Amino acid sequence: MGRLTNSEKNGGSLFAADPEQAFDRQSIFWAPEALSTVLSLRESVRATGDGQYQLDWTALAGGELRHAPDGWHGVIVLAGVTHRLYLSAIPAKGAPLSIELPLDATSGIRLQAAHRFWCAIEGRRLGASPLALPFERRRRFVLTMRALDASLAGHSYREIAEGLFGTERVRGRPWKDHDLRSLTIRLVKNGIALMRGGYRALLRPPSRKK
Repeated sequence: MGRLTNSEKNGGSLFAADPEQAFDRQSIFWAPEALSTVLSLRESVRATGDGQYQLDWTALAGGELRHAPDGWHGVIVLAGVTHRLYLSAIPAKGAPLSIELPLDATSGIRLQAAHRFWCAIEGRRLGASPLALPFERRRRFVLTMRALDASLAGHSYREIAEGLFGTERVRGRPWKDHDLRSLTIRLVKNGIALMRGGYRALLRPPSRKK
């Protein structure tokens, strides 16, 4: 476990990112209400029976722990996978812990994240992340981001389509009635929506309510 750091000294925002480091080379901390795979842990009032785990929060291997006004946030690596944890207060060393699982629209995701954390402790196979995007959705997301970047750079819809799908495919039909024209416009609009805050939907499972 690395050195404990207090985020209140980082400046204007909690856990402010270091502009001198790439995003994939520094830890990103999320609140449980923002990211459904963040597990809220707390010290148990009493042991629940045989086999109770007594984890030392401050000694979990390969992780980071930071303090904020609302409690402690950890990014822990176990079994080669990153687990995100939250505690309102640091428990006594070796004290039994429990995981809070609020009953809401993201309960299923939290339950899967909790099971993966337990599997990591047990040395069992973890399986895929509950927030892993299917291949087709990842492909669509990449196209959306490329279309957004091109639009922000000042390219026309036709130029964007040629860059995404190839010049021959775009010029093979009249542009006004081309199916790629409407698709490209949708990609750009979806990218703008993501840029303006819609990206948060990627942190939550799709609603099944009609």
